[in-house]
Amino acid sequence: LGYIPFSKAGAQVLFQFFADRHEVASVAISSNLEFGRFTEVFHDERMTAALLDRLTFKSTVMVIEGDSYRLKETLRRQAAG
Repeated sequence: LGYIPFSKAGAQVLFQFFADRHEVASVAISSNLEFGRFTEVFHDERMTAALLDRLTFKSTVMVIEGDSYRLKETLRRQAAG
């Protein structure tokens, strides 16, 4: 889940996918956004709250902070010529 917002229909389809899998099967999600910014992607505060409720229930949330590996690698290659 990233910086490009879903259409309303797309957000509803994705919500339904996660709702159907809730407590049935594992789901792994990667995102550059903290939970507080998910409404920017899903547009609907209630749906986003319900989605986060399902995603975080009995889950492990891993937050990885640090500099971008891609940016660091690009700068290294540019410096090497």
